[in-house]
Amino acid sequence: MKIGIDLSVVVLNYNTRDLLRGCLRCVEQTQGASMEVFVVDNASGDGSADMVEAEFPGFCLIRSPRNGGYAYGNNLALSRAGGRYLLLLNPDTEFGPTVLADMVEYMDSHPDVGAAGPKIVLPDGRLDLACRRAFPTPAVAFYRLSGLSRLFPRSARFGRYNFTYLDPDEEAEVDSVVGAFMLVRREAVEQVGLLDERFFMYGEDLDWAYRMKGEGWHIRYNPRVKVVHQKGASSRQASQRTTVAFYRSMYLFHQKHFSRSTWAPFNWLIVSAIYLRMIWSLARNALRPPGARRVST
Repeated sequence: MKIGIDLSVVVLNYNTRDLLRGCLRCVEQTQGASMEVFVVDNASGDGSADMVEAEFPGFCLIRSPRNGGYAYGNNLALSRAGGRYLLLLNPDTEFGPTVLADMVEYMDSHPDVGAAGPKIVLPDGRLDLACRRAFPTPAVAFYRLSGLSRLFPRSARFGRYNFTYLDPDEEAEVDSVVGAFMLVRREAVEQVGLLDERFFMYGEDLDWAYRMKGEGWHIRYNPRVKVVHQKGASSRQASQRTTVAFYRSMYLFHQKHFSRSTWAPFNWLIVSAIYLRMIWSLARNALRPPGARRVST
């Protein structure tokens, strides 16, 4: 552990060697922030770990003996990190040399913020909607699962899931930012603990933010900083399995945070809707040609 550094960067990889190389080059070119970098390889079979060892010897490589999931892999590094801030970073992201320093400066100027994320865009320039989200409360989950959020994206009620009613260039208090680029204050992690490893993939960032909010920390979306996200590089490798993981995480989040306070019949409807939506998504994806399949959420 290094003492007195600004940032501990944690990049979790699973079979995305070429994208990982590009991401680590962005990290390597970072200016204006002192940092340590952990690369956790979740038992990839594409030579990713050997590439990191050969091309980025200054980074700390952790070879996980198994693919234990997103939370498990990140926790291997988070438990060793020594920075004032901890950054969860996906290997399919790209950004300029001042992005990390700009985000550290933002956190320094907002001491009540437990976690923050930048404006994340897809390669074609469209906003990655997941970069600012609301917690899937029973009402928000219903609007999402029923399709109302897509029918009325400009509605402050129905469009809350991804805050689609807000200007994407407007800084905002949100419930959560996405784990693809999630900068977290060390003090917040010391209060709430590490990621919940019951979430294999998806939902662990929401759960982390929920626990931080419960301790009084704010979560902020900062569009003055921009990151490009290829999105789904690992999950597309097994789209059906990751679709199941998405809906299982939705179920786990509901059970962990809302089921006890939800009226039993409504609770049953929500859980039923989650699994019916999962079955529909799996069936729809199975009908697509193999090259066109994606994670259906």
